[in-house]
Amino acid sequence: MNAVLVFVDHPGTGLTPPLREMLTAARIAGDPVALVAGSPDPQLLAELGEYGVSRVLVSEQAELAEYSVTPKAELVAAAARAVGAVGVLLENTPEGKDIAGRSAVLLDAAVISDAVAVDAGLAAEKSVLAGTYAVRAAAVNTPVVISMKPNSVEAHPLEAPLSAQAEPFETEFSAAARGARIVKRREQAVTGRPALGSARIVVAGGRGVDGDFSPIEALADALGGAVGASRVATDSGWIDHSAQVGQTGSTISPQLYVSAGISGAIQQKAGMQTAKVIVAVNQDPDAPVFEIADFGIVGDLFQVLPQAVEELKRRQQG
Repeated sequence: MNAVLVFVDHPGTGLTPPLREMLTAARIAGDPVALVAGSPDPQLLAELGEYGVSRVLVSEQAELAEYSVTPKAELVAAAARAVGAVGVLLENTPEGKDIAGRSAVLLDAAVISDAVAVDAGLAAEKSVLAGTYAVRAAAVNTPVVISMKPNSVEAHPLEAPLSAQAEPFETEFSAAARGARIVKRREQAVTGRPALGSARIVVAGGRGVDGDFSPIEALADALGGAVGASRVATDSGWIDHSAQVGQTGSTISPQLYVSAGISGAIQQKAGMQTAKVIVAVNQDPDAPVFEIADFGIVGDLFQVLPQAVEELKRRQQG
């Protein structure tokens, strides 16, 4: 079968949900080959086998951690050539899309971002114009480089796992790859919540919270979800900018998106309109967010959200 390369960046203990989804998608189009940047642990290798990977290329070259994304793009391109990949799948994060674009240039390949599905011919389905409609995008030639949105593909492990065999893989990096060195890293505070970009449930607040995100955080914790925010909320300093959802923030695609106190202007819609289910809470019955919401509640979020939290706790205890 044709090889489909899946890039596994910053490996930890086991696979993340987006990687499981990409490996499932890769099996639709061919034979998945994992490219791991870093040292994979036994659990990661075992899970790769569960998701159909028998061949794992491992690179622990120092440049991958010491410099910006260019070495990773060169590594991806070199690995794609080495295995004769017809497709390359990466996460649809800002860094993933950066690597996708750079590696596509090196491979003289087409690049498709924001994909929510791929078929056996590596044609990708994607949502465009802030989720207004879906399109099918296909490359004329191979390979094709695709960045995939999380929470779009149902991840399925194999009934009979394969034995994933790791093999060292290195490449020569160009001088340009060493042009931007990472000089400082800052650890993010651990919240216990899932990452916004890959969360299956997101509860977001906007102007209506008036600086108090406690009802948003309480509902997110009750649902096991992430906390998001509108640009107004982040610009006002009520919450860190990493929580921003929208055209100039994170583009997310959760199974459930709860919008509380957010009007739903087009910039915000662009970041969350592909959510499977949208629940809106707003005091303004004419708020634009109700146009795209599956369920709408006209009311005060400071009354509605605590009631939802209490009901969730009651059901969980019962």
